[in-house]
Amino acid sequence: MSGGVLFYGDPHGEWRPLLRACEEERPEGVILMGDCCLAHPLREQLAPLFDAGIPIRWIPGNHDTDAAEWHDRLWEEYPEGNLHARWEQVGGLLVGGLGGVFKGRVWYPRAGETEPVHATRRDCMRRLGRGDRWRGGLPLHLRDAIFPEDAKALDGLRLDVLATHEGPSCHRHGFHGIDAAAASCRARLVVHGHHHESYLGATVSGIPVRGLAKAEAFRFRREDLA
Repeated sequence: MSGGVLFYGDPHGEWRPLLRACEEERPEGVILMGDCCLAHPLREQLAPLFDAGIPIRWIPGNHDTDAAEWHDRLWEEYPEGNLHARWEQVGGLLVGGLGGVFKGRVWYPRAGETEPVHATRRDCMRRLGRGDRWRGGLPLHLRDAIFPEDAKALDGLRLDVLATHEGPSCHRHGFHGIDAAAASCRARLVVHGHHHESYLGATVSGIPVRGLAKAEAFRFRREDLA
């Protein structure tokens, strides 16, 4: 038996609910919502799912850059699974990803749509000193930052689901920047992690929102779309 796409709320190293959900009813794809905090490389950590041929995609969370090891076990070990600022057909759904978090040193679009400090990573890199770079690129603590160019990469699409780490403005700690991104890619649903709260809401333009608790497995099928 199979069906739907499983969106898995911030694992923080807890994988048992995901593995159990996939055993009970095999999904057509899995989307990890960030903050994986991997003790092992992703392919090893989720070997039963990879062995079963279940497509796995991920967006980064803010804690995935807390240590070089956590970064490498995700970005370096399974880069083809990265859905940040990208979109794919997963389980019959067109899913786009916007991982990471907004940071004041880059872009902090709460109410009023604050102008970004850096619109692109290239712009940010030009202003960095050599000592601030990590492995020749952005410092590790900015590898999880959302840049305006990331939201722009999804602009004009017709997504079924926008998977984000940050929450939209319907969450008390959320951002209007997520609302705007969801509207610009005409998402029919926003699913987010980060705040570890399971709830239903809506963006300012009325797009439904599903917030996920820590290590919560949420199954969604195309027929669930209104």
